[in-house]
Amino acid sequence: MEDNIDVEAGENPFQPYLDALRKELEHQDPIFIIGIIFSLAVVVISFVLFKYFLSSKTVQSAVLLVGLCDSGKTLLFSRLLSGKFKKTQTSITDSSAPYKAKNEKGSSWTLIDLPGHDSLRPQYVEKFKSAARAIVFVVDSAIFQKEVRDVAEFLYFLLTDSAVSRNVPSLIVACNKQDITMAKSAKLIQQQLEKEMNTLRVTRSAALGTQDGSAGSSVHLGKKGKDFEFSQLPMKVEFLECSARGSKGENGQADIGSLEKSLAKL
Repeated sequence: MEDNIDVEAGENPFQPYLDALRKELEHQDPIFIIGIIFSLAVVVISFVLFKYFLSSKTVQSAVLLVGLCDSGKTLLFSRLLSGKFKKTQTSITDSSAPYKAKNEKGSSWTLIDLPGHDSLRPQYVEKFKSAARAIVFVVDSAIFQKEVRDVAEFLYFLLTDSAVSRNVPSLIVACNKQDITMAKSAKLIQQQLEKEMNTLRVTRSAALGTQDGSAGSSVHLGKKGKDFEFSQLPMKVEFLECSARGSKGENGQADIGSLEKSLAKL
């Protein structure tokens, strides 16, 4: 008999404390007990919500340099970081470095140069898009007329991405190579891109309509029923002119002041 008592006591070492707590609670005002339970519930719910908020919050601390091959992204990357001219070649992977904006706050971002080859672009955009505070889309202004369709398709791909649309990073279209005589102006590039992307929106919507009607992870570009304009986008959009090479060539300074000013406003 004593052995059984010892076993039961060994299995419930906290039973005496639980009994004492139960008796204590029996003598308390029910309203007091309800108040304690309510307070504990509030603490638990607040902790859960706070943890969820931290886990779901995306830190947008990157500036992405994107564009087609040979648009001058990598040289622009070098100029922004060091101001120096650097011979470049087609990138096959990303490059990143801390970039300190030229403003009073001394804001610091991670500048990331993404490959421009069409077979590599999607995977690198997917990798970094959620961290983008700004997207600098670099355009070769000298041969823009030949590449307008490809440029528009890449921009369309970016702007209809659900994550990009949700995070609304600033979009800076840097019309590079303005040192070349035949370079198109930022205003003309904007107008032609709006026209081309409006056509793309119509053809893509028609293609979806012949399938299952679902756009997957894409969002509608611009306002329905109206011709596309960049002003319709949820993010801040700016077209500017620059030259990573500069008018004096390798030994001269780059003409990127307008881009640096835009980055300083982020």
